[in-house]
Amino acid sequence: MGYDIERFVGYVNEGLLCSICRDVLEDPLQAPCEHAFCTACIHGWLVHHSNCPEDRQVIDVSLLRPLYRYMKNDLNRLQLHCRNREYGCEMVCSLESIDRHERECEYSQIPCSNAGCTVQVERRNLDGHLAVCEYRSRECPNGCGYTILSAEDTQHNCVAELRTELELLRAEMICRVEEAKHEMESRLDSQRRHMVQKESILQNEIEELKSQMSRMMSDVRSLMAAERQHRQELEQAELEKREL
Repeated sequence: MGYDIERFVGYVNEGLLCSICRDVLEDPLQAPCEHAFCTACIHGWLVHHSNCPEDRQVIDVSLLRPLYRYMKNDLNRLQLHCRNREYGCEMVCSLESIDRHERECEYSQIPCSNAGCTVQVERRNLDGHLAVCEYRSRECPNGCGYTILSAEDTQHNCVAELRTELELLRAEMICRVEEAKHEMESRLDSQRRHMVQKESILQNEIEELKSQMSRMMSDVRSLMAAERQHRQELEQAELEKREL
């Protein structure tokens, strides 16, 4: 939807009106046939139609383009009243700067910032409302450190509140201790499994070394026996040589 034409000061050119809502163009787009529309209006129209609402020429979202620069300049120069005029704002400014003004306008209706409060007040009156709002919060005057709502003043009990917080802290501490205990047990189990696995690997390596040692000893004995036999054969050969 566009800007209500009744808000504008002076004459507004027909070419600056949306062809659908007939209000002054807001965030405008232009079709190839040069008819202009508010972005929201033309997008809504093209959901159910495939042509221009003015001359029925076929158009598509991909064919829409920004407004011509000279038309955009004419649009931005239009003067209009703040939307908070009914609340007392007398500001008149250009369309180009109206959004910035209205974001900061002292007559804008804004919600109370206190949680639970549904009241909306003018921005200029917000501080006064916050001072008396029944949902305003403040620190307990008795020194317990709690933030309380004015509506809860008569129900606030420092001892009860502190006892409740103590119980919550105790429960949280117990929970954290249990979590730390479970985590430690998990780590110990993991380390234990790792050590058992390592021990098994070492045991296998020791058995393999024993087996290799046994084979080496057997080979040594075989070599020694062969050496004795060879020596005996040499001695026998020496005796035979002497006899000859």
